[in-house]
Amino acid sequence: MNTTLRNTAAAVLLAVLVLLLGAPAASAHGGAIVLEVAGDGDHGVNVVATWKKDRHPVRDTVIGTMAATSADGRSFGPVKLVSAPEGQNLYRAAQPLPTGVWRVTVTTTEPAKTKKTVDVTARDLVAPEPSQATNAPPQLAGAPAQAAATDLGSPAGTPLTTIVVIAVGLAAAAVAGVVAGMHLLRRKQPDIRL
Repeated sequence: MNTTLRNTAAAVLLAVLVLLLGAPAASAHGGAIVLEVAGDGDHGVNVVATWKKDRHPVRDTVIGTMAATSADGRSFGPVKLVSAPEGQNLYRAAQPLPTGVWRVTVTTTEPAKTKKTVDVTARDLVAPEPSQATNAPPQLAGAPAQAAATDLGSPAGTPLTTIVVIAVGLAAAAVAGVVAGMHLLRRKQPDIRL
């Protein structure tokens, strides 16, 4: 039984090491990206970039442009995409669209080549009447919900690496407890004579 316990403890320890050393590779990104393109309710165009494989935000710099054509034959752009201050994976067109309905095409070259085309209506925002105003913070109409910089794929925005490290620590503590318990059981108990 002593050999079985050692083999089990060694297997658990090996599994913990594999999890610990494999965590950085599992969180690595690359490959194709997905673009979500939407008007902001005014004259702006928002672009959210996520990795296609795991839908995590692209934190690498996205290099791309936006061009648009209208139904009446007007053209706009290409203009550069610039990083928006609201999130690491949120970009905007460097210049606002003129008023009208546009067929917008966003093309990226880095970190991956991709293209997305959508229809966007550019119009002036109308201020709400004073009786309709609320204390709620303003929100961009049509802004993609994934603009947050946190990793939404894990509980409460906790990074995957943190979860793996906690699991490894718990597994290591369990192995140490089993080994200590077996060591105490193997010690010979003193004879007590009355």
